[in-house]
Amino acid sequence: MSQIPPRSSHLALSRRSLLRTGAAAAAASLLPVRGLLAQTPLVIGAIYVGPRDDFGWNQSHAAAMDILRDVPGVTVVEEENVAETNAVTQTMESMINLEGANLILATSFGYYSPFVVDLASKYPEVQFRHCAPLWNPETDPVNAGSYFSYLNQAHYVNGVAAGLSSPTGLLGFVAAKPVQTVLSNVNSFLLGARSVNPDAMVRVIFTGEWSMPVREAEATNALIDAGCDVIGCHVDGPKVVIETAEGRGVRSCGHNADLSPLAPNGFITGAESKWETVYTSYAAALAAGEAPPNMISGGYHNDMLRNTAFGAGATAEAVAAAEAAIAGLKAGTPIYAGPLNDNRGNQVIAGTLDNYAPELESMDYLLDGIIGSTT
Repeated sequence: MSQIPPRSSHLALSRRSLLRTGAAAAAASLLPVRGLLAQTPLVIGAIYVGPRDDFGWNQSHAAAMDILRDVPGVTVVEEENVAETNAVTQTMESMINLEGANLILATSFGYYSPFVVDLASKYPEVQFRHCAPLWNPETDPVNAGSYFSYLNQAHYVNGVAAGLSSPTGLLGFVAAKPVQTVLSNVNSFLLGARSVNPDAMVRVIFTGEWSMPVREAEATNALIDAGCDVIGCHVDGPKVVIETAEGRGVRSCGHNADLSPLAPNGFITGAESKWETVYTSYAAALAAGEAPPNMISGGYHNDMLRNTAFGAGATAEAVAAAEAAIAGLKAGTPIYAGPLNDNRGNQVIAGTLDNYAPELESMDYLLDGIIGSTT
């Protein structure tokens, strides 16, 4: 399992509101679920650590809930800006006792223990699922569980498109912290770029925080000043990164949500988790009278990822290569084909690894070709 640190734990409980309305987008893939749910009322609650329209992590889940909201028989309740404190316990109990929630989706890392674990024990008739690979079948309640995606696969596609859209081959990356999930995305971004441009380089700057707009703007400007002509990113809400790059006339790649409206001239594509695949499967299981799976994980092969629609910053050659890369990932083409060295000269991968290989879960290095340091 990957080690995923707390997301945006600094965000204050500034606003709490149950949201019952919102835009709904029907998806053709939901038609089988519609039939199952036609006569089955379900209440599904989603809890976000920040605002649901943050152009980032929270918005990625909220967009999926908007799709689920359109399924007949399903009632969606949401609460945003819920801190990773006892506040999440209060929110979950409110959803259960006042809204009649059958299923709680807790989307922030710090919600799990002790909050989700304790509430799952207290309410065994309610299902709880948490977005991080933390559920332990030996110790945790059977009505709890986890789900997560291998977003590095979509960052690999970002890198392919960036490598062919960059005039210089020098790419920049604004990153939060040098932990496994972030390092995996940076390294995959490099390997995607080098798959189409062997001379491509990535310069990375770590801001040290999951959400720090001032530092993210400073890092973006510093990378551009150093000659980077495409900027990728992994921070909770990369709105500032994309807007800063666009303002400097530099291309960009997104992370978590559709950021294309922020960069009409330079946006290339973005890495997104497709949470609606998980959420509609949960609803279908409940409608069938079954408990949802305790653990769901995946990537392109099981429809848990997508890349944002290509923007004006992507060249035609880049679009074609990125689409081919997606097809390859769906078919199992490996991203990490060794031997590979880190950027300090040490061999870190000897052979070829499957895209879900456990060795990748302990990644603590930057690959050769990346300018930057984990310390």
